[in-house]
Amino acid sequence: MPALLTSQCHRSQLANGIVLLVYENPAANIVAGRLFLRQGSSSEPPEQAGLLALLSALLTKGSRDRSAHDIADFVESSGASLGTDVANDYFLVSLKSVTADFPALLTLAAELLRYPSLPEAEFALEQRLALEALRSQREQPFNLAYDQLRQSLYGQHPYALDSLGTEATLSALSRDRLQEAHQHYFRPDQLVISVAGQITPDEALAWVEAVFGDWQNPPTPAPIALLPDRNQPSNRVSQSRQMQQLILMLGYATVDVQSPDYTALKLLAAYLGNGMSSRLFVELREKQSLAYEVSAVFPTRLGPAPFIAYLGTALENGPRALASLRSELDRLSEESLTPEEVAVTQRKVLGQYALSKQSNAQIAQLYGWYETLGLGIEFDQQFPEAIAAVQATDLQRVAQTWLQQGCLSLVGPEAAIADLS
Repeated sequence: MPALLTSQCHRSQLANGIVLLVYENPAANIVAGRLFLRQGSSSEPPEQAGLLALLSALLTKGSRDRSAHDIADFVESSGASLGTDVANDYFLVSLKSVTADFPALLTLAAELLRYPSLPEAEFALEQRLALEALRSQREQPFNLAYDQLRQSLYGQHPYALDSLGTEATLSALSRDRLQEAHQHYFRPDQLVISVAGQITPDEALAWVEAVFGDWQNPPTPAPIALLPDRNQPSNRVSQSRQMQQLILMLGYATVDVQSPDYTALKLLAAYLGNGMSSRLFVELREKQSLAYEVSAVFPTRLGPAPFIAYLGTALENGPRALASLRSELDRLSEESLTPEEVAVTQRKVLGQYALSKQSNAQIAQLYGWYETLGLGIEFDQQFPEAIAAVQATDLQRVAQTWLQQGCLSLVGPEAAIADLS
C-alpha cells in the first residue's frame, strides 16, 4: 500500500497487514511507541469477561526467550518504560526509550506480543490481584453507581462491564484459555504501530519489518467485535449503602465516534463538566452548594458511548441536587446556548486538544488511537475543524435527540434514596 503523509505523520502498511505510523520529531533524543491491537474487552464472550485484562497483566511476565526478571532488568537498566493496558475497543502496549535503545525495546515488545510464556505461577497471582481489585472497586460509591448505570444502558453487551470482568468470569478463567485467546486475538492484521520521536519513517519501517515482518496471519478471519445496540434503559437503578453522601448519576447511550453528532456531544460534555468554569460546577457547587464533586463525561467509543452527568451531595440535599441536575440537562434541550457560551467552550476544547499533543508519547497515542478507531490520521485535522464549526443550534438538536431517554443511578443510604423521585 502506498505511504501516506498527513500532518507530519507518515503512514505505511506491511504485507501482513500491520499499519505503521511515524511522526518524526527530532527535538528530543526520545522515541515513544504505542502498539494497538484492534481487540478490546468488547470482543470477549460474556462468559469470559476480563480475559484480555488478565492477558494484559501477564504479557510482561515472560516470553519464549526471557523471564519476567530478564524483562524488568532490561527495561529498568536502560531507563525505558514498557506497559500494557486494555480498553473497551483495543489492547495496548506502550513503549518509551532513548533513540539508541528503541530497536531493542521494540524487539522485546515483539517477543511479548508474539511469544508470551504466560507462566502458571504468575497467572494465579494476577488472577488473585484482579479479583481483589474488583472487590476493592465495590467499596467505591462512584464505581457502584457507574457499574449499575452501564448495566442498565448496555444490557448483555461487554460495554456493560468493567474491563476486569466479574468475579464469576475471572474465577472461571484458566491459563489454557488465555493461551487460546492469544492465538485468537493477536495477529498482525489487527496491529497498529504508532511511533513518535527522533526516528525517520525509513528507520521505523526497517525496525518493524525486522521483528514483525515474518509474522503470518492465521487462515481464519479476524475476530469482529459486536458493537452494542442502544438498549432501552431502566428509568432508575439504585444500591443502598451506609455512607454520608449520595451519588447521583444521569446517563444516556448516545453515539459512536463516527457519528456526525460526536463533536457536538463532546462540546456539550465540556460545557457541562470540564473544569471549575463549567456549567455544573458553577451552578450546582459554587452558587447552590449542592455538590462535593460534579462533572460530565462523554468517552470516545467505537459503539454508542455513554454521556454521563454526575454529582456527590450531602444526604439532606438529595432532592434539591437531583432536581438541579435534571434541570441543567433539560435546559440543553429547551434553550440554546449563547454565542459566548459556545465560543468559550470551543476555545477550551481546542486549547486542551493542542496541549494533549506536547510529548512524543501523547502524539504516538493519539495517531495510533485514531487509526485503530477507523478514523485515520486525517482526524487530527478534522476534529478541530469540526469543533470550530459547531453552532448553538447543533448543540440544542443533539441534546433533544440523545439526552432524553436516560437512566438515573443512585448510591447511598436507603432512606435518602427513598426521598428521591
